[in-house]
Amino acid sequence: MGLLSSELSAKSMVALSRQLATSYGAGIPVLRSLELVQENVKNPRTRTVLAEMQRDIRAGSTLGQAARNQSAYLPKLFIELLSSGEVGGRLDVILRDLADYYEDRLIMQRSALQMMTYPILQLIAAWFLGTFSLMLIRQVSSGMEHFSFEAYLATYLGFQARALILFATACAIFVVMARMGMFKWIWGWIATYLWPLSLVTRRFAMARFFRSFSFLVGSGMPITRAIESAAAVTANPYIEQDLATAVPRVRTGVTLVEAFEPCRYLNRQTREMLRVGEESGNLEDAARRASEYQFQEAKHAVSLATRVGEVLIGLAVAVVIGYVVISFWSTYFGSFDAQF
Repeated sequence: MGLLSSELSAKSMVALSRQLATSYGAGIPVLRSLELVQENVKNPRTRTVLAEMQRDIRAGSTLGQAARNQSAYLPKLFIELLSSGEVGGRLDVILRDLADYYEDRLIMQRSALQMMTYPILQLIAAWFLGTFSLMLIRQVSSGMEHFSFEAYLATYLGFQARALILFATACAIFVVMARMGMFKWIWGWIATYLWPLSLVTRRFAMARFFRSFSFLVGSGMPITRAIESAAAVTANPYIEQDLATAVPRVRTGVTLVEAFEPCRYLNRQTREMLRVGEESGNLEDAARRASEYQFQEAKHAVSLATRVGEVLIGLAVAVVIGYVVISFWSTYFGSFDAQF
C-alpha cells in the first residue's frame, strides 16, 4: 500500500495488471485469471483484494462491480477501465494498457526518487554535522577546563535520540492525517503553486490526466464522464476542479478545445493536439500523444527542481558551516581574551 494512501502502490499495480493481462490474454476466464494472479503476487493486501473480488464474482457480480467494491484499495482509473473494458468487450486491450501505464508511473516515481537521493543525503549530513559542531562549541565554551568528550558524546546521542523520536512521531501523525484526507487541500496548494515543485506537480498531473482520458475514450466511455474520471486521477484537488469545469461546457455542445479554453493547466501544445485529434476523429491517439509530451516535460521539470533543491541545500549547508566556523573562532578568541 502507499504510505499516504490505502490504495495499492504502483509497484503492486504493475504486478497485478501485467499478470492479469497475460492470463486473460491467453484465453483463461476472468475468475480463474484472478485465482492465478492471487497465487503469484507477494503483497498481502493485493492477495486479499483479489480474494474479495473472486468472492463477489462467484456471488454474481461483474468484474467491474467486484473491482468497485474494493475502491478503498484499487485506484479509480483501474476500476473505471475494467468496467468500461468489460462492457465494451476490450478487456484484454485495457489490461495491457493498464499494465503499461503503471509501469510508466513506477518509472516516473523511481526516477524522481533517484534524483532526490543526493540532495536528501546532503540535508541529512548537514543536520548531523551541524548539530554536532554547534553543540560541541557550546559545550567547550561553557567549561573548557572540565570538558569531557565522552560526556559530550553521550549528551549528543541523547539529543539525536529525542530528535529522532520527535521526527518519527511527526511523520506518523502526518501519515494518519493524510490517510484521513486532512492534508488534501493544504498539500495540493503547496504542490500546485510553490515553485519549483509546481512545475513537477502540474506536468505529472496532466500526463496522468491525458493518459487516463485516452484509455477511457478508447474504452467507449462518454466524453463527459471520461473527463471527470481522468480529472480525478490527477490526485490534485485544484487541478481536478479546474479540469472538471470543462464538463458542463462539453454538454452544451462546444468542442473540446473550446471547453478546455478557460482551464489554466493546459498549455498551447496540448490544446493543439486535442484540436487535431478531435478534427481527425482520433481523439484517443491525440490524448496519448499529449500524455507522452507532458511526461517528457515532467521529467525535465524533475531535473530542474532537483538542481534547484541541490542549490538550496548547498546554500543551507554553507550557512551552517559558516555559522560553525564563526562560532568556533569567536568562542576561541573570547576565551583567549578572558585569560589575559
